[in-house]
Amino acid sequence: MINFENNLAFAQAMDAADPLKAMRDEYLFPQQNGQPFIYLCGNSLGLQPKIAKEVLNEQLNNWQNLAVEGWFEGDKPWMFYHKELKKLMAPIVGASELEVCPMNTLTVNLHLLMVSFYRPTQKRFKIIMEAGAFPSDQYAIESQVRFHGYDPKEAIIEVAPKSGAYTLATADILEAIQTNGEEIALVLFGGINYFTGQLFDMEAITKTGHEVGAIVGFDLAHAAGNVPLQLHDWNVDFACWCSYKYQNAGPGGISGVFVHQKHFGNQDIPRFAGWWGYQEKNRFLMEKGFVPEAGADGWQVSCTQVMPMALYHASLKLFEKIGFMEPLRNKSKTLTAYLFYIINEVNNELGEEQFKIITPPNENERGAQVSIIAKSNGKQIFDHLVKNNVLGDWREPNVIRLSPVPMYNSFKDVFKTGELLLSVGKSLNND
Repeated sequence: MINFENNLAFAQAMDAADPLKAMRDEYLFPQQNGQPFIYLCGNSLGLQPKIAKEVLNEQLNNWQNLAVEGWFEGDKPWMFYHKELKKLMAPIVGASELEVCPMNTLTVNLHLLMVSFYRPTQKRFKIIMEAGAFPSDQYAIESQVRFHGYDPKEAIIEVAPKSGAYTLATADILEAIQTNGEEIALVLFGGINYFTGQLFDMEAITKTGHEVGAIVGFDLAHAAGNVPLQLHDWNVDFACWCSYKYQNAGPGGISGVFVHQKHFGNQDIPRFAGWWGYQEKNRFLMEKGFVPEAGADGWQVSCTQVMPMALYHASLKLFEKIGFMEPLRNKSKTLTAYLFYIINEVNNELGEEQFKIITPPNENERGAQVSIIAKSNGKQIFDHLVKNNVLGDWREPNVIRLSPVPMYNSFKDVFKTGELLLSVGKSLNND
């Protein structure tokens, strides 16, 4: 248990003792008026790794010098480039290399996986999900339900927080699954809620979903690269994620998919097939009749997206450098706890709860994000932070999301953010 202090010397001492402190120098920070931002928006778009240009230029040079032969020539032929990423992706989500694959973008992958794993019947046709999920998930699920001829109002069950609460109790999620079990075809949750930063108990959700006979999948947009995951051991059926948030692979970066190996021998699983998912050893025979490649690679549709994969590869090498997720999680828990402490100190000094935290206080129920609601003038406060080189994220109608990413944020960042919240809070009290 660390006894936090609300002063610069304490924050600097914590940074000096941080085993990940050198990683901050591996990233490029946006600047304003000649000064770098305190960047607390990695939950929306991660910072650019300095090595990204080098890795991308390698592939641009391959394109220049090899042209079409780049698919089979050079140090990392494009035909097999995705395999370089698979071995680095697997530890981040707790899977085998065979169970993961980089491809497409997140919502495209969500649709492709739902084609395979949302198989409604007359009895089982409902999907259970979190209320307030990110809109793309809502739209994807709604359209899949309609595609199968069902009314979303009847086929989608949304589990909402109890009156007055901002987050979901695990017991309520499990009860909703059990209560509707005989009608549920698919349980599809986010790993972390984008709005509140709540980390869901994916292991318990998966276990309960399977007990009632449902398939269980997760959108890990806010979880992959943020918190440790054990998708294989938890027996999750499928998952997908983007790479541009906590994995720092650039705007619109390549997505990743997970399919549990227990499904690989099931030849009856339908899928939308494409050439790149065809059995690799016979791919260039150009024959009719789709034969999927083994593992998650068999869900590929289009050929390797080399440039986005190069950016993802650059970032994944930094995860490998620190030993993947455990060091990040250890720092993340302390960093977010310090942000909780600082915000509470600000409220104490203001004499009121000017900034209400809606992220779970339990460190095991959150990732690297703290969401706050300002008592008044929320957008004005957010704009004040940005003007003074603190860049978080504003979400309508009244939430400021602050995401201290352990890979590149510091305890000093958190302390300085608290100073700004206090100053703007005092100015509002004096108005």
